[in-house]
Amino acid sequence: MPRASKLQAQSHRRAITDASARLMRERGIDGVSVVDLMGAAGLTHGGFYGHFASKEQLAAEACTHAFTESVERWKTRIAAHPDRSAALLALTELYLSTRTRDNPGTSCPTAALVCDVAREPMDTPVRAAFLSGTQQLVDVLASLQHGDDAECARRKALAQFSTLVGAVLLARATAGAAVSDEILRAAREELARNLAGDGASKPARP
Repeated sequence: MPRASKLQAQSHRRAITDASARLMRERGIDGVSVVDLMGAAGLTHGGFYGHFASKEQLAAEACTHAFTESVERWKTRIAAHPDRSAALLALTELYLSTRTRDNPGTSCPTAALVCDVAREPMDTPVRAAFLSGTQQLVDVLASLQHGDDAECARRKALAQFSTLVGAVLLARATAGAAVSDEILRAAREELARNLAGDGASKPARP
């Protein structure tokens, strides 16, 4: 029985973390309560403190979980393409899609949480989790750049990631207006031109 209870506790903690990673991206860290998070996990809110010391601890763990999922999805998408150029174009096209814009709960946590994390004190765990996760995504982009200069690859990756995140933020803020789609299209086309100049194998789809 103790073994079963331990497995159940682990299962509940995973469910809470999964639900929190999604809801916090959809509504923001401060936009959801403990009651909301536990309800989304199918649990009563009274059991929350049996798993986490505070909502802040959960936010950091949920942030880490969301980034882990994103990194894994990126690597899976990269593996499905024949070369770095094609993989980089595929990543940018998906990131700058209406699907990503309209589904923050399952999309990149950087774009979903950046405004919330920017308001957090500098020494909070969620800031550390956000920084670590964002660095991981930038590292993935850097690994897809042409050439052997690591510093140049990182600089390009940072510029690309900044464009991706900024475009999605603006597209979400203007959703429902024609300019929202225009922002995504313009960012896709500009990145595709830059990538083509670096030896990309195909143009981005319009």
